[in-house]
Amino acid sequence: MKKTIRIGTRDSELALWQANKVKEGLEQLGCSTEIVPVKSVGDIILDKPLYELGITGIFTKTLDVAMISGQIDVAVHSMKDVPTALPHSIVQAAVLPRADAADLLIHKGDLSFFEKSGTIATGSLRRRAQWLHRYPAHKVENLRGNINTRMRKLQDSDWQGAIFAAAGLERISPFEGTNIHPEHRLALDWMIPAPAQGAMLAVALENDTYSRECLAKLNHRETEICTYTERQFLRVLEGGCTAPIGARATITDNEITLTGVLLSPDGKRRHDIKRTVLLEHYTFLGETCAREILEDGGKETMALMKLSGPLGSDQQVSS
Repeated sequence: MKKTIRIGTRDSELALWQANKVKEGLEQLGCSTEIVPVKSVGDIILDKPLYELGITGIFTKTLDVAMISGQIDVAVHSMKDVPTALPHSIVQAAVLPRADAADLLIHKGDLSFFEKSGTIATGSLRRRAQWLHRYPAHKVENLRGNINTRMRKLQDSDWQGAIFAAAGLERISPFEGTNIHPEHRLALDWMIPAPAQGAMLAVALENDTYSRECLAKLNHRETEICTYTERQFLRVLEGGCTAPIGARATITDNEITLTGVLLSPDGKRRHDIKRTVLLEHYTFLGETCAREILEDGGKETMALMKLSGPLGSDQQVSS
């Protein structure tokens, strides 16, 4: 039965951009839609790093509840924020074409700090660990909030730079109203992104046939395969422990390549893997790579993190 599809989203500028992208796609198919903004806990509590809050799916939980309670029909998320196990009765309905999956350093024009001690900011444990692995003499400060808030915090700080997802900067213009120059960006091609970074996910209730059938027409198969592989890698490694994990899958001709990494939060322990298989075997690639990392020392790294907490007893991120 045809109905107006209520699209739930966080109320940040980026989240609304993403929800409207899905809205446009559905309306081009002849579907009637409306946007329903919902504020999440992750947008309200900004003085702690995400991994200290101890909540699985902090940016998705509020929308999950809204969907199950019948307030919305569809939720749109940055896919990297979505737990690898969806709540009962909620299913993946569409993965949209991926934007740039890279991380970028936004800096203040002077890059001389690379040759000495410096301070950059990020709220991501993955980015923090990879940065400290490469630049152990640097300091990493915590940075939370939506993109606009983080850009203003960078402007008002004495930090040399902050790390952002390239996809977010493509979708909105957070430089307006700041003295941060849009061209002061450096692609961190050595930093492995978060699993599913740059991709958008639309979920719906399992029994909502109409919404699922509409969304299925927006699904991008190549992005779906790559993000599935990355999230399988994440699922096997996590094991209930917050950890710095990066993964990027790419498809070339009839092959798929997964590059993955697991680190300790201080960046001192690092486990890398890169494997290529025929595309027809993609369903096992993420899990196989994760188990290989665990068998090659990763299990000990995860055990140490579970004992000491995500930062260790002597490691704290400043708020």
